[in-house]
Amino acid sequence: IVAAVQQDLGRPEYEAYFELASIAEVDGALKNLTQWAKPQKAKLSIDQWPGSAWIEPQPLGVALIIGPWNYPFSLAISPLVGAIAAGNCAIVKPSEVAPATAAVVATLIRETFDPAFVAVFEGDAATSQALLANKFDHIFFTGGTAIGRIVMAAAAQHLTPVTLELGGKSPCFVTADANLAIAAK
Repeated sequence: IVAAVQQDLGRPEYEAYFELASIAEVDGALKNLTQWAKPQKAKLSIDQWPGSAWIEPQPLGVALIIGPWNYPFSLAISPLVGAIAAGNCAIVKPSEVAPATAAVVATLIRETFDPAFVAVFEGDAATSQALLANKFDHIFFTGGTAIGRIVMAAAAQHLTPVTLELGGKSPCFVTADANLAIAAK
């Protein structure tokens, strides 16, 4: 994973290791899954007494996850962990701009999951467009606003809910007493 990220993005090894944080999410999901899936008692208003109510988590169905180029492993795998933990099937489309990492993601998914439950499709924008022409139960996309609009428009055709992480904004404040060389780096 680290070597693929380095090959695709030219990141130093220590920075490429940040991609591995998504693997820890698997442990967290396994640890918390029983609690997450447990029905929770819900309060009722007095006019509904002596009734009872609860919230019972249910899978949505099939999630489409379109990963970005800038964190090509973690932002493809993290949403997949959540989708699986929620009981969904998933299709992952890794970024074609990070081909070595996309190949690692594809190999990992193909070796780990039955393709009837979790599948991966490598390819360029045409592959993404072909996938978006289908109905999904949820679409998760990380990337820029221009492509986000395309994803949203495709989802609207089927009234598919979406999670869009757009813009890549990383705001910060640099105070007057900051070391400017370090802040700029």
